[in-house]
Amino acid sequence: MRAWLYSMALVLAGCASLQAPVPDPVRAALDKAGLPADSLGFVLQPLDGSRPPLRQRADDAMAPASTMKLVTATVALDKLGINHRGRTELLAAAAPVNGVNGSVIEGPLILRGGADPDLDWPALWWLLRQLRESGVREIRGGLIVDRSLFSPTRPDLGLPAFDEAPEFDYNVIPDALHLNGSLLDFELQATASSVAARTLPALSGLAVDASAMTLSTRPCKDWDEDWKPALVQPVADGLLLKLQGAFPTGCRQRAPLQIVDRQWLAAHAVRQFWAELGGSMGPGDAEGPTPAGAVVLATHRGRPLAEVMRGVMKRSDNALTRLVYLQLGAQAARPDEPTRAAAERVVRDWLAGHGVDASALVLDNGSGLSRSERVSPALLAGVLRAGQRGAQAPELLATLPIAGVDGTLSRRLKEGPAAGQARLKTGTLRDAVGLAGFVPDAAGRTWVFVALLNHPEAARKGRPVLDALVNWVAEQH
Repeated sequence: MRAWLYSMALVLAGCASLQAPVPDPVRAALDKAGLPADSLGFVLQPLDGSRPPLRQRADDAMAPASTMKLVTATVALDKLGINHRGRTELLAAAAPVNGVNGSVIEGPLILRGGADPDLDWPALWWLLRQLRESGVREIRGGLIVDRSLFSPTRPDLGLPAFDEAPEFDYNVIPDALHLNGSLLDFELQATASSVAARTLPALSGLAVDASAMTLSTRPCKDWDEDWKPALVQPVADGLLLKLQGAFPTGCRQRAPLQIVDRQWLAAHAVRQFWAELGGSMGPGDAEGPTPAGAVVLATHRGRPLAEVMRGVMKRSDNALTRLVYLQLGAQAARPDEPTRAAAERVVRDWLAGHGVDASALVLDNGSGLSRSERVSPALLAGVLRAGQRGAQAPELLATLPIAGVDGTLSRRLKEGPAAGQARLKTGTLRDAVGLAGFVPDAAGRTWVFVALLNHPEAARKGRPVLDALVNWVAEQH
């Protein structure tokens, strides 16, 4: 009889967990924010299973915002491996031949992208420096940029902008080259009566005109509030960029912006750096695949994936998450299969192999910067449990922002029981906020924590609700 009563108590406890009431502090936070309780979905449970899960809307498909990055990161660390490294190569169709003043590449120089997350301006310069120091001085063809690792090679072309600010870094849709993140740094400075602007590096053939910008009274930290998309005008010797909008009085800012077409940027940067190194290059720049039998002349390798993902997750870097997601697809793509479709297949196969129900999953780009991506709280909790059991658990844990300490949580949860203890991936869109990761409680148990809040005013009002739930878990005995 005692065993039967104990069994029934467990069953009832489990049933109760499915309809778990929202904890009082969280209910108070919801009421204060004016948000309905059913806007919140969560799954909360100690990893050791010592308490039944607390669940609300656990199986509903919800917008995850950047908590979706947990799916991409967990699968990538497992399938690609912590030592996976992207690379960039300089090649030629044939080995250089001796010339009068140094070696000569008879045809074009080929710049082949290999999803290198660290290919910035210094890395490009170093690639060309390696080539120059090998003795090459003259390139008789132009530059061929090979982005064929991904299909299509330019996934950014033809896609509508995510929001009204396509030029900002979070909106970059990467390709296999991803040179300097497809961005160019702009330095803006308010003078006494106008705005001055320049690019870093300064590129020949690229002029910047900020004469149409006006001065505003906004704080310098809010400089981008009055930014308007720049106008790009072809001129005889290159491009003219006309900056628009307003800029705060007395302000100076440096901003990486996606204004100049990435193919133009790559070709002009290579030509300028090569000329500065004392080399010459013929005409004929284009995009295209590397011919069979091409010779590798210089190589740059990105950092190992585990190191890359730490920055990606701490900063919530959308473009690099998308780059990693596409690498999952590139590794597994079948002939003529689009890379993004292959990536989705890899993710779904991984979930199935770990017993995670993916019926609520809608994938787009793997970063959460999407109006269509969906997960359920239960799916994210399943990913976290599987990741924690996997060989890469320490690396995954190290990627997560620490409450009140670093990354996207550096200014949240700075006081209270979760401060310095909880490790959680954040997520924010206009109508969706989320937190997912691991929270230690007062008894020393680590909880799987997933909380998603979907509501038209989620971004403006929802974060205190999620923070209250984190602290509530951290206080449990």
